[in-house]
Amino acid sequence: MLRAKWKRTVAGLALWGLVWLTGGSDMPLASGQEGKPTADLPIRRVVMFSSGVAFFEHAGTVEGTAEVELQFDARDINDLLKSMVVQDAGGGRITAVRYGSKDPIIRTLSRFRIDLTENPSLADLLQQVRGEAVEIDAPTRMAGTIVGVERRNVPAGKDGAVVTAAFLNLLTEEGLRSVPLESVGRIRLKDARLNDELRKALEVLASAKSQDQKAVTLRCEGQGRRPVRIGYIREAPIWKTSYRLVLGQGAPLLQGWAIVENTTQNDWTDVNLTLISGRPISFVMDLYEPLYVPRPEVQMERYASLRPRTYEQNLMFEPAGRAGMAPAAPAAAAEAQAADRGALVDAARAMLGGEERKAGEGLPRLRRQAADKLQREELEQSVASAAVAGELGELFQYEISAPVHLARGSSAMLPIVNETVQGEKVSIYNQQVQPKHPLAGLRLKNTTALHLTQGPITVFDEGAYAGDAQILDLPPGGERLISYAIDLDTEVAPTVKQEPTALVSVRIRKGTVETSHKYARTTAFVVKNGATRPRQVLIEHPRQPPWEVLEPKPAETTRDHYRFRVAVEPGKSATLELREGYTQRQSVVITNLNDQQVQVYLSAPQVSEAVKAALRELVQRKLAIQTANRKRKELERQLAVIEKEQQRLRDNMAQLPRDSDLFRRYVTKLSEQEDQVERLNHEITAAVREEERLTQQLDQMLAQLDVS
Repeated sequence: MLRAKWKRTVAGLALWGLVWLTGGSDMPLASGQEGKPTADLPIRRVVMFSSGVAFFEHAGTVEGTAEVELQFDARDINDLLKSMVVQDAGGGRITAVRYGSKDPIIRTLSRFRIDLTENPSLADLLQQVRGEAVEIDAPTRMAGTIVGVERRNVPAGKDGAVVTAAFLNLLTEEGLRSVPLESVGRIRLKDARLNDELRKALEVLASAKSQDQKAVTLRCEGQGRRPVRIGYIREAPIWKTSYRLVLGQGAPLLQGWAIVENTTQNDWTDVNLTLISGRPISFVMDLYEPLYVPRPEVQMERYASLRPRTYEQNLMFEPAGRAGMAPAAPAAAAEAQAADRGALVDAARAMLGGEERKAGEGLPRLRRQAADKLQREELEQSVASAAVAGELGELFQYEISAPVHLARGSSAMLPIVNETVQGEKVSIYNQQVQPKHPLAGLRLKNTTALHLTQGPITVFDEGAYAGDAQILDLPPGGERLISYAIDLDTEVAPTVKQEPTALVSVRIRKGTVETSHKYARTTAFVVKNGATRPRQVLIEHPRQPPWEVLEPKPAETTRDHYRFRVAVEPGKSATLELREGYTQRQSVVITNLNDQQVQVYLSAPQVSEAVKAALRELVQRKLAIQTANRKRKELERQLAVIEKEQQRLRDNMAQLPRDSDLFRRYVTKLSEQEDQVERLNHEITAAVREEERLTQQLDQMLAQLDVS
């Protein structure tokens, strides 16, 4: 019943709660007298994640009211404050969790009555406690009240030199006494509280030298002997995996090992270890550093020219609850949400393995399959898998079946898989990886019930080392290619042939010519097998949009590559011809087409007769507009010549007498030219109108034109 209550308590931890399992009753006792700790709770369970954190559970028993102390690195306090869960079962309760403050040492020391922040001298200390009663030995014992400390120049030597010495002035029963500090051997403060303040300030100074270690103390109040558990998340090295793959006659044998490190300050003795794969989100938030909000200093009005401002609300936005906020959920929706939360808690309790559930109920399917599979006789008896697998939502766990013993600062390799799998030998060619030879590889299928996390694989073939490979996360039933060596017996020679660009279609739509061009290329891979055994070669070809594979159909398609399978007999060659292509569409304003482009479209068999007829009409209309344009420009040229000649005549007439024959001749010629100017202006106006009419008709035709 106690274990079930413990599970219900931690079920609210969501994902972290899933790693809290029950502990035994043989837990060491941690009892104390008058709230003083006597022992630390040992680590009973560790759950390591592949995201840089681990879950630690301490478990033990206490008796009566006791305090339990744990030591942590200062860098782990933030994780502790963010994640720690405690339970004092059997009617007890945790009343407080205390830990050393991280307040800046100067700020902490400044709060004491005696300030030690500036490394004060004895004279400075005595100056701070003026008015306090002391007892000194100087060298005779005397008692009095400190009046102050003064410095005087006193002679030193026979040459008249002086030095500065400090003197303590005391008010004694006999009167004022001045005692040189250098003769004082002992000073005792009679005020016990002030003396205690000085000792605490010195303790703060001493603790500041050991900031790397912090003590966390939990006070457990209750009666009788009862279990106590403490769980928290802290930074830890990610656990790693490495595999060995044995090839040869029969199915491949896969052995997997988990590599874990104990970087804590405690030895792991009889620890239940669970390894979780996946990427849960984890972050660090500074909850340990004291935060102080800077506050402005406000003076009274008569001493300041400015007063603190107050601000009215912004009426441009509607009040909260009316705009930009979702309506409150109705009662039915609230009840549904509560039911969902209850179902989540029930599921968490079932996955925790509570006593109230039926035997086997709630266990993940893969975990049951893994347990059944482990009961079979394995092919290799030299290494037994120590892990039982199970699913946790988006995560996957390996529970180490035997308790783990690992000293602090040590590492260990733990077997997690030792089963046969399915595999097919292949040669994998990728021109960007190795331009001449493919890589010897294996198509590995995970036929185990375990989720294989990423890691290195050492491959042994026919009893000899064959090479190293690396694998990414592979779920049960998944397939993955691995490569571990260069296949020197197989050679691949690729060649690329670019085909001419081909016009596919032409369409005219609303004054725009839309064309489609087809681009194609052929890559030939010649594969030569110089081995004595057949080769299955997988040729990887990069995906390069907009290029698409036309033929043959790829055997596989990944995020970045196509894969094609080529079977090659011993001593023979095989060729894979890969044809790719894509269609590019372009648009150009039809009036921007030059004569050469138009002639290409008119002679292309891919262009329809309707498009060709429209292009011919376009050419005719453009020729008519060009003719009208040339006619207008010729008239404008003639007008410009006449106007230039008139200007010359006017300049000459200005130099001639009005009654001369030449002057009268110029007048007659100017009159004739004016008639010509008037006629040319009329013709130019008509030419402009004709050009505008033709252009307008062309625009109307293009706006209504839609042929393909």
